[in-house]
Amino acid sequence: MKRVGGLRVIAGSLKGRHLKAPSWPGLRPSSDKLRETLFNVLAPRVAGARVLDGYAGTGAIGIEALSRGAASATFVDRDRRARALIEENLERCRVPRGCAIIRSSFDRLDLIAPFDLVLLDPPYDHQPAAVIAMIADLVAPEGLLVIEHTKRSAAPETAATLARTRQIASGDSMLSFYARGAAGIEDSKDASCRP
Repeated sequence: MKRVGGLRVIAGSLKGRHLKAPSWPGLRPSSDKLRETLFNVLAPRVAGARVLDGYAGTGAIGIEALSRGAASATFVDRDRRARALIEENLERCRVPRGCAIIRSSFDRLDLIAPFDLVLLDPPYDHQPAAVIAMIADLVAPEGLLVIEHTKRSAAPETAATLARTRQIASGDSMLSFYARGAAGIEDSKDASCRP
């Protein structure tokens, strides 16, 4: 498990706001550096987007999206402690509306509306292909799914109805981007996140 330091909102209207980190073992929030890399790539897609923050943990990814102009964020986590932490972090940031916190695991989740951005940070022992297959139907036709995973768990070139369009490595972590057809980020080369 990574050491959990202070979490903060990196950019946008909530820039600099500090988020509460988990007080229990087992939750591995995305680092500020990796979130910054993710949102630098997603920048043209965030404003007005409907965002799903899956395996939400602290809610940092969804809150970052809201800070950068997303229209809404839906946070999904089955751990009651994580849901309470997300709620507290939303209150810390004074996010008044446009959010939903859902208690569920994705194999039981039935959401009606598709999402423009589906951002996933499952536990590293989950296989990326299985996670993507459960969630692919939640991605809007022109939407994008991004999954954070360990380099030791390879992300497939295709999963369900989605094709991988890009990967970015940072330490032991990898961000893999998926879309339907040409809707993805047009860079199929693997890249590294530089410190």
